[in-house]
Amino acid sequence: MSHVLLIGFMGCGKSTVGRLLALRLGRTFVDLDDRVCALAGTTVERIFAEHGEATFRRLEANALESLLREPPSVVACGGGVVVSEGNRTLLPQLGTVFYLRVDAAEALRRIGDTSSRPLLAGPGAASAARALLAERESVYAAVARVSIDTQGQSVQQVTEKIITALEKVDAEC
Repeated sequence: MSHVLLIGFMGCGKSTVGRLLALRLGRTFVDLDDRVCALAGTTVERIFAEHGEATFRRLEANALESLLREPPSVVACGGGVVVSEGNRTLLPQLGTVFYLRVDAAEALRRIGDTSSRPLLAGPGAASAARALLAERESVYAAVARVSIDTQGQSVQQVTEKIITALEKVDAEC
């Protein structure tokens, strides 16, 4: 048994689905962004503002690597976890990776106020979201073992799809 890792653009439901999935599977839930904040002793917004994205990505890689020494859990990865080549290599080694797909408009609708999202803060959030998602979409798909469309799906429906997919993955092993 290994970790279940949820990747995808911000607002796709990684944390919300992850919490329910962990409950259903009887596993610990890990929010990788929360782990980064604990390591840094501050918020994601502050890390970006005071130290830049590169520092955040290094902390994120350290947080991801720490999972190698932990029992299987459900992990909600940050939207940019796939930016690092090292992370893209490590993710499938840690467990089964699920890409929760969402389009930029739906992601922004779900997020609402983007002021706490460093890469979307400011007046151009919609165009920034479209550009960022376009840049990352193929990488998410390449890293994931399973892709699940979250558009128009409830948290429960997405969770059920993951559980069904996990049963198939376990049967293949």
